[in-house]
Amino acid sequence: MLKNKCVVLGVTGSIAAYKIASLASALKKQHCDVQVIMTRNAAQFITPVTFEILTGNKCLIDTFDRNFTFEVEHISVAKKADLVLVAPASANIIGKLAHGIADDMLTTTILACKCPKLLSPAMNTAMFENPVVQDNLSILKKYGWEVIEPASGYLACGDTGAGKMPEPEVLLSHIEQHLACEKDLLGKKVLVTAGPTREALDPVRYLTNHSTGKMGYAIAHAASLRGADVTLVSGPVSITPPPFVKVIPITSAQDMFEAVSAHAAEQDAIIKAAAVADYTPADVSSEKVKKKDGDMSIPLKRTTDILKYLGDHKHDGQFLCGFSMETEHMLENSTAKLTKKNVDMIVANNLKTTGAGFGTDTNVVTLITREGAEELPLMSKEEVAHQILNRIFK
Repeated sequence: MLKNKCVVLGVTGSIAAYKIASLASALKKQHCDVQVIMTRNAAQFITPVTFEILTGNKCLIDTFDRNFTFEVEHISVAKKADLVLVAPASANIIGKLAHGIADDMLTTTILACKCPKLLSPAMNTAMFENPVVQDNLSILKKYGWEVIEPASGYLACGDTGAGKMPEPEVLLSHIEQHLACEKDLLGKKVLVTAGPTREALDPVRYLTNHSTGKMGYAIAHAASLRGADVTLVSGPVSITPPPFVKVIPITSAQDMFEAVSAHAAEQDAIIKAAAVADYTPADVSSEKVKKKDGDMSIPLKRTTDILKYLGDHKHDGQFLCGFSMETEHMLENSTAKLTKKNVDMIVANNLKTTGAGFGTDTNVVTLITREGAEELPLMSKEEVAHQILNRIFK
C-alpha cells in the first residue's frame, strides 16, 4: 500500500527507540522508502547501523557530515518526504518543534518539510502531564501536527501511567491512514454491518452462524483508508477492529436492527455484510421449553429482515448493498433479492467455491446490479472490499 512513498522517521532519545526498528522493517516490507533521522541521544539507545540495514538508506545524524552526495541533505530529504513521524518524541524535541528551534539534523529537516507531520510522545508520566509539555503539544496541533496519544502502562522508569509509546502496529496504522489510499471518499458516510449475531436459547446456549466478520471488517477498513466516515456495527468476532472506525458492538439480530436503524438516515452508503441468525426463540422461559425424545424443543420465530427494512426506508441518493451467501442457484437467488428487498447491489458468493465464504482471507464474489452481473476472480478480502467500494461510488 505504501509503494513509492517516502516516510521520514525521526527518532529521539528514549528507551522506546528500539521499537522503531520494527516499524522501519514493516514500512520497508510495503516497499516504502524509509529515511531515518536520529538525534545524538537516540544513538545511545539504538545504533544507526540497525536502521541502515533495515531500510537500505544512510541513517542521518550529523548536520555537517562530510560523507554525502553534493546536495543540501536536510533540504533534499524534506522535499521527497510524503510524511514525517517523530517517534519516540521526547519532551525536548516537542519543545524545539513547537517553537521553531532547528539546531540539529532532525529539527532542521522537519522545519523544511511541507508534508503531513505526526508525533508520538514517549516519556515519564509526570513529564508528559507537565503543563509546559501539554502547552507545547497544543501549539503543534495548532500548526497542523497530528499527535498520537501515548498509551498507559508500566514505564521503563518504574512508574505506571500515560507516556508509553504505542506499539509499532499502531504507528503503522496512522501512516497508512495518511498515505495508503487516495482520499476519494472524503466527506462520505458509510455504515457497514459485520460478523454473526447470537440468539439466546436459554442462559447457556444460543443460535448463531459461522461468520467471522473478515469481509465486513475489510470493507470498513478500506472505506476508512479512502477517507470515509465509517460506522461499523459488529457482532461478536475475534478479530481486531479496524483503526479510525466507529465500532458499535452488538449481540443479537434485534441489537443490530436497532443500531442500524438509528444511524441509517445519515449514511451515503450502507453495506450489510453481516450474517444474521434467521431465527430467535419465540419464548425462552423455562416453562415454555418442552422436552421431545430427550432433546429440547424450543419454539422459534423469524428475526427482523434488516436488509428489507433498509430497502423500504432508503433515502434519495443512498446506496444500499447487501450480501448473499448461497449453496446453490447463486445467481438466480441473489438477483431476486435486488427487487424483493429494494437494494442497489448484491454481493453474492457460493459457499461451496474454493477460497470463498466464512473464515477465509480470500473471496470469490459476483457483483449483481439491475444492469447485470460481474464476476470477480479470486482476490484477498481487502481487494474485494476496494472493488465493492469502486462500484458503489463510481
